[in-house]
Amino acid sequence: MSANTWRQPTGDSAPSSDPGPAVPSADGPPGAGADATEARDGSRRSARRFWSARRIPAALVALLSAAATGLLLYDVVSVRAGRSAMRWRRRLAEELATRPLDDTWMIVGAAGAMALGLWLFLLAVTPGLRRLLPMRRPTGAPGTEEVRAGLDRRAAALVLRDRAMQVPGVQSARVAVGRRKIKTLARAHFRDLEEVRTDLDATLGETVTSLRLARRPTLTVRVRRPKKD
Repeated sequence: MSANTWRQPTGDSAPSSDPGPAVPSADGPPGAGADATEARDGSRRSARRFWSARRIPAALVALLSAAATGLLLYDVVSVRAGRSAMRWRRRLAEELATRPLDDTWMIVGAAGAMALGLWLFLLAVTPGLRRLLPMRRPTGAPGTEEVRAGLDRRAAALVLRDRAMQVPGVQSARVAVGRRKIKTLARAHFRDLEEVRTDLDATLGETVTSLRLARRPTLTVRVRRPKKD
């Protein structure tokens, strides 16, 4: 028998005192199943960011590469056919052969090429789509292993701002949602500022939890009085 199995009592033998693996009960305390699901989701699955297709940079690089390659091949074929090389290629070959490496234009050209290559490399290795916040993957339901969901940061900020406006005493609120931080600035025209801030912390904390983000951002709340006219 393996370590993960247990023997079912047979006949009139006494039932085993070991109840076996614990099974979640539908009659358990409210929220227990959700907490367990969130714990499993956070420990076993790491929700990765969404990758951008980078269509515009890829199209520009492809077009420029095709144009440069086509022009060079045309010139090479022309030379093989007995014609003279294009003026720009003769000038380029002459400049590369005669200019020293410490020349200003050589340094500027090398720096530009390096910057362009570094930019393309960063586009290739970074996910992009910074406006999308990954959400936790659903667990326990069949057929949802490959389901991925994301929440736009502007939509999350709008939801949080609407919830903040429901707190008594809040006259206006501004919410900035980042990938790791949520900054809230509220203006309260009545009630004590500390009481308003406490209510905002509780309300916005519950709202952030209900968004089911894969990585919970840090919530910062500031409350001020409106400016006097």
